[in-house]
Amino acid sequence: MFDFARRRAELSPDRLAFIEAKSGREVTYCTLDDRAARAARILRDLGIGRGDRIAFLMLNEIAFFELLFAAARIGAIAVPLNWRLAAGELQTILSDCSPRLLVHDAAHGEMAAQLDLPTLSLAEYEKRIGAAAPARSDDAWQADGTWYLLYTSGTTGRPKAVIQTFGMSLANYVNLSQAIGLTAADRTLNFLPLFHTAGINLHTLPTLIAGGTVTIFPKFDADQVMGAIDEGEATCFFGVPSVYQALALHPRFTATRLDRVRHWGSGGAPLPEPLLRKFLNRGARICAGYGMTETGPTLCLMDPESVEIRIGSSGRPQILSRIRIVDVEGKDVATGASGEVLVKGSNVTPGYWNNAEATRAAFTADGWLRTGDVGRLDAEGYVTILDRIKDMFISGGENVYPAEVEHALLAHPEVLEAAVIGVADERWGEVGRAFVVPRADARPEPERLRAFCRERIAGYKVPKTILVVADLPRTAAGKVQKHVLRQQAS
Repeated sequence: MFDFARRRAELSPDRLAFIEAKSGREVTYCTLDDRAARAARILRDLGIGRGDRIAFLMLNEIAFFELLFAAARIGAIAVPLNWRLAAGELQTILSDCSPRLLVHDAAHGEMAAQLDLPTLSLAEYEKRIGAAAPARSDDAWQADGTWYLLYTSGTTGRPKAVIQTFGMSLANYVNLSQAIGLTAADRTLNFLPLFHTAGINLHTLPTLIAGGTVTIFPKFDADQVMGAIDEGEATCFFGVPSVYQALALHPRFTATRLDRVRHWGSGGAPLPEPLLRKFLNRGARICAGYGMTETGPTLCLMDPESVEIRIGSSGRPQILSRIRIVDVEGKDVATGASGEVLVKGSNVTPGYWNNAEATRAAFTADGWLRTGDVGRLDAEGYVTILDRIKDMFISGGENVYPAEVEHALLAHPEVLEAAVIGVADERWGEVGRAFVVPRADARPEPERLRAFCRERIAGYKVPKTILVVADLPRTAAGKVQKHVLRQQAS
């Protein structure tokens, strides 16, 4: 494999790689390549070498990608940090990966000072980069070489560092680009956090490999993103459900030119049908996808033509990925039957950094990644994810998948969001407890919601208790943290 930034600079030096939303600054591929080479020199001068880890604590910046490419050029390993974590939580991660340097922005200077690491501020980085001589480096990359580490978002409460290789990045580009027809003419928006796979790979890195243009925002701001969509700054758009919810509730939603975006993608969590239909009514066909940090992430993606007729499905496995559905003994189930989703492909991680035990547990003896998700595969190859195995609970001897119950609750006109967990019950073993966020000015009554559910799902699936709450705990990627809800329920 070869250095993506250098090769793109050779192929299309004058095309725009980045536009910085807050300042309007533009960076061509030629400039990106030059600044990455200078950044590599800065890192070398600071004593960073092959195999060393470099931590990043910053909002979305063009400099992040300059340094990401710079790390690759000197053989170092980048470690984006979750800026939402407390100092103690960050220190646990730093103890695991032992970085030699922490690069931070102005917004996180105070937090960086609390961490026991040599630091480089972006202000100092900008002072140095103009005077730094571009570092010479071999542009050949090993496909199985580690490029960066992504710590899992903590839905289990125990983050692990997922190894991201150069080959995974290329495989993600192939899976995504062939699915949506990505070209150099495309433009996308970068606003999801860069410590998450979606922030880097959906769709920023694939767009850069293709030679398109990325407009980068410090973080998600519904007003700014809505304006960028209206002004035609995105031909391809990716958002998690909470982003789509924010856009749908925006006062400019009905007036914004959604038709300027040719492809809409969603992932990270199921997209509620009422929300999907809001966009369908405006002509925007949101294609649900399925993937994980461990799969680089693009694994499955719905085709636009099937969005309305296959609501709830995550589409088909893309060209460099394979999926199996197996029972508890690891045997393939019949078509249409449910079981654990297993994955194989060049987009799959080799494992977890510094954690051989977790790596062994994640794979079958013949090399299939265990996703921990329950799903089914139909005769046409479309995948439907039912729930996480660990979220399923057994009530009166019957399996209950919270996602199915949440789907029923979300059909109620007064419910904006819902999360369901299993809690202990003397009679039934476990029963459902639902946490419901109401729509604006709505006052849903728990017993009415229970009656509403009884009309749509089996009685044993109806939550025994329903709590109306102002918000749900979630990760930076928008996933509801059910382990937090379980802790609150215990």
